[in-house]
Amino acid sequence: MNIKTKNVLRQKRRWRIRKKVAGTPERPRLSVHFSNQHIYAQAIDDDKGATLVFVSTVGKDLRDQKLKANVAGASALGKAFGEKAKDSGISKVVFDRNGRKYHGCVKSFADAAREAGLEF
Repeated sequence: MNIKTKNVLRQKRRWRIRKKVAGTPERPRLSVHFSNQHIYAQAIDDDKGATLVFVSTVGKDLRDQKLKANVAGASALGKAFGEKAKDSGISKVVFDRNGRKYHGCVKSFADAAREAGLEF
């Protein structure tokens, strides 16, 4: 399977998920993105089109920990995201896995965010 086909199929999965998942001010959408080197997570209010909370492995507060886009890095970032979201007054979110399967890095991120106090 070539790269173009994989990207097209992944984009179709994203659209299929986004048809069902939408963030509101009471329950924002938690979108997580994994690149080859870094992890990005944000809580989005889709009604306003605004990002409420953003955490990534390249951010100032986590850059010193040298986190990678693996299971250990995902769990550390999930914990940091959960704590930052709780500080911002967000307790419930809708999880958007961004076209990825719910296992490995995605699962460890979600579990760590739940342990930090987020409900989804």
